[in-house]
Order: sequence, then structure tokens, then C-alpha cells
Amino acid sequence: MNMKCIMVNRIGGFDVMDVPVRMPHADEILIRVEVTGLCRTDLKLIRLGHRDLVLPRIPGEEVVGVVSETGENVKSIKQGDRVYVYPGMWCGGCPSCRAGAENLCRNMQIMGFHRDGGFAQFVTAPAQSVIPVPEGLTAELAVFAEPLSCCLNALELGQVGPGKTVAIWGAGPAGTLLARAAKAMGAETFSIDPDPERRSRIQGHETCPEKTVDVCIVAVGSVDAYQSALSRLGPRGRLVVFSGLHPDADRLSVSFNQLHYHEQTLVGAYGCCYRHGHQALDRIASGSVAVADLISHRMALDDLEKALLMVETRQCRKILLYPDENSPHQTDHLHK
Repeated sequence: MNMKCIMVNRIGGFDVMDVPVRMPHADEILIRVEVTGLCRTDLKLIRLGHRDLVLPRIPGEEVVGVVSETGENVKSIKQGDRVYVYPGMWCGGCPSCRAGAENLCRNMQIMGFHRDGGFAQFVTAPAQSVIPVPEGLTAELAVFAEPLSCCLNALELGQVGPGKTVAIWGAGPAGTLLARAAKAMGAETFSIDPDPERRSRIQGHETCPEKTVDVCIVAVGSVDAYQSALSRLGPRGRLVVFSGLHPDADRLSVSFNQLHYHEQTLVGAYGCCYRHGHQALDRIASGSVAVADLISHRMALDDLEKALLMVETRQCRKILLYPDENSPHQTDHLHK
């Protein structure tokens, strides 16, 4: 059996191909992909490459689908179940895994980077990485579990909670999810973005007063944003490094005396852990973090080049990709 997919054979481009479906091994499942989310990391991976990318590769790390086949050792998941796929496959035995930070596993294999991802009609995944979607939650909403998981990891590392003030640089999909999740955790949130339309999506939290805050999170790849965040960090404040920078621009001027005298902390946040997937699905299912209004376009896999250009030029919110010809991508936009 063959399937249509997007294959990155070289940095800078991709091909639409028909390839054989890889059937699951004993501890794996085969998933018929319902929807895959497109993000700026996919754009970077295809256009510029990525530290973790191994070619050739089918990208796509935000995946929800229906179980088609299960390996002989898989007992907890059955055919027909709708599942979200946590993109990591971790070893469980290294120091990071034992510390509950499997996203930093020395042997991590990431879907869409080290192993094939969801820009395809089918994807094979380890059973350990699959999380059942709560009953009644649609695939379109459940696919936000991956980006929201990354935000929950950042908020956890920032020690965000009730009574904290949180400033977030960037009001794209990630910045919006960060703000909404932080608010759901009881924090007072502020968003900083030069685009008023993007700021307006975070109702009541679009303006940051000229004061220091407890937590600064930078959700945009900008040196200026990081410098601004450092200047707004209060005593015992935490700066969460959520977005990476281009290697040529990742050197910042940091006053270590400021960190010293104000007991401030800089903390990196990369990806997410398996537990964050459960937390994200629960928050989406309960409605404590709204996601539906972030969907701006539904598109077919064949339209990936157009979709990437829209992400690159910020002409969209969240684009969802559909491999099935009968999927709802015929209505390829909801909001301009």
C-alpha cells in the first residue's frame, strides 16, 4: 500500500511523492492522519534545515489521526481510536529521562526530524508516544495539543502561577497560547507585539505597562525582543527563552551584575514532555484554553508551498493541513 506524502530530500525544498506505507512493528501503531498543524519550525526545517533533521524525511510534528493498525505488543490502543501523537520517542533511562525531562533525552527521536512525521496520509508511531483524544474533542482542536504542550513546558519552567505577572513578546499562535494558558493558571498577562491586529486577539492583555514583571517569555526570534525582555525583568524574575535565534544572531549583551543583584534567572524551554500532552488535551477539552479561533486556513498537502509562504510572510494564524482528498480543506480560509 502506498501513500501520498511531503518528502524533504534536500534543504531548501520538498517533493510531493507516493511512497510505501511502513507497517507498524510490535510496539508501534499505524495512524491514518486526519490533520497536521503547520508551524514556523516546519518552515525553518524545509528552508534552512534544523539541528535535529535527518534526511530524507517526511516532516510534520503536530499530528492527530485514527489508529489503523497496531503492533502485536500493543494492548492499550485499538483500531478506530482517535489519538494525538507526542512527537518524541525517549529512552527512559538517561539522566534527563529519569529527571522527568524526556524532551532532553540523549537518545531522543523526534517525529518529523529523526523519523517520519505527519505530512502524509499515514504515520507510524511508537505506542509509548500516543495519547487518546478525549471523547467529543475534534481532531482540529486536538491537534493544538503539540504547540500548547510546548507553551505549558515554558510556563512550568517559568514557574508561572497565581499572582505572577507575565509579559510575552510575540502575539502569533504560540504567543497567544502562552498568554491564554498563563491566564488560565491565574497569572496576569501582557502581550508585546508591534502588530495591533495580532495583539487584539489576546483580549484585555494587549498592552504591557512600563513596569517590571515576574516572568518574561520571548515567543519571537528577535534579538531586540530578548534585549527588551531583559530590561523588563523584575527582582527574582525569570526570562524564558522560548524561541530560538538564527545562529548568526544568537549573541546577546547580558549584564551579569543585573542577574546577580536582582537574583534573576534565565531558563531555556525546548519542546515539551509527554505529560504536557495530557495536560494540553485536558485544557483544550475543558475549554480553559481556547484554540478554535486560531485556525485561519485549512489546506491540502498539495498546497504546502503556498502555506509556507503564508507562514513566512505572516499572512495567517494557524494553518491546518489535510492529506485526505475528502477533508474540509475546500474551505481553505476562515479569517483573513
